[in-house]
Amino acid sequence: MKATWMGTVIADSDDTVVVEGNHYFPPDAVRKEYFRESALETVCPWKGTARYYDVVVDGQRNENAAWHYPETFEAAANIRGYVAFWNGVEVSE
Repeated sequence: MKATWMGTVIADSDDTVVVEGNHYFPPDAVRKEYFRESALETVCPWKGTARYYDVVVDGQRNENAAWHYPETFEAAANIRGYVAFWNGVEVSE
């Protein structure tokens, strides 16, 4: 799977985990140079607290376009540290 924004591949992996229709990419599959930490946090009752990243490509910022769970509840242990996308980021094979 590949995550692409503005024609740039920002994550690439053959080992994503699908949860609630979202592909979660392993941390080593993410091209960190395109990610900036965001202040946004949300809470999922069964996964835990999500933290967000802005995705930045060619000076263009996609605010809160990626999220991850640095710590999870036990039910979501398989995605701890993995990164998922939305807000215009295309995830495809």
